[in-house]
Amino acid sequence: MPQLLVTAAVTLVAVVVTFGVARSRGRYDTIDTFWGLGFAIVAVVAFPFGDGPLSLRLVVVLLTVVWGVRLSVHLHVRNHKLPEDPRYARMGHGPLKMFVRIYLFQAVVLYFVSLPVQFAVDGTGIGVLGWLGAVVWAVGFAFESIGDEQLRRFKADPASKGKVLDTGLWRYTRHPNYFGDACVWWGLYLLACSTWPGALTILSPVAMTFTLARGTGKPMLEKGMARTRPAYAHYVERTSGFFPLPPKKVTPRSGRR
Repeated sequence: MPQLLVTAAVTLVAVVVTFGVARSRGRYDTIDTFWGLGFAIVAVVAFPFGDGPLSLRLVVVLLTVVWGVRLSVHLHVRNHKLPEDPRYARMGHGPLKMFVRIYLFQAVVLYFVSLPVQFAVDGTGIGVLGWLGAVVWAVGFAFESIGDEQLRRFKADPASKGKVLDTGLWRYTRHPNYFGDACVWWGLYLLACSTWPGALTILSPVAMTFTLARGTGKPMLEKGMARTRPAYAHYVERTSGFFPLPPKKVTPRSGRR
């Protein structure tokens, strides 16, 4: 599979270029914009190397690019209006340390998570699992994009200051965007399952799901929310942490809006 070596080289070059852009901008959170775009680049680069049917390769690349470009645009539009995330300042000091701890690490994670896409282009066809994967991807993309838009509108409303978003998809899960992101990668994994090598990339969606639900995604975000919004504790009690479920009935506490 020559695409594995080519995509590794392209990923590294793209990350180095992104780091240069970040240095010129004076903002290390430029890596957030690159994250989704990086997966799109990997998919496009892997496409011509694939031995699978053209229809399968087109579906895999299209789904990856649509998801990746939307996410990159969303994060860039959101971040450029805000000060840089202070987490980047706490991660290290000096260009070399920042490159290794943030950019090089992200490149490794991106490459590993993208393995289902790289193996899917060598698949035998879409098949039942492939169609199921497309459905799972569509559900995930809807949750992620709709959840992001609902949160954007909530934050843009001055009346929402200090409050907790608990309507729309956020009524059923505290993180519809994270849940959607995980579904996207499980969907792409199913598209890779027409061959045994593709099926063996299962650790990629597992790693992505773990990162979102237990790693640097959900836990870090919720810790900050609990400190700044008194109503968040009650929201946590009644709302599923990840997988969408009907809200629980619990007794409201003081401070609830």
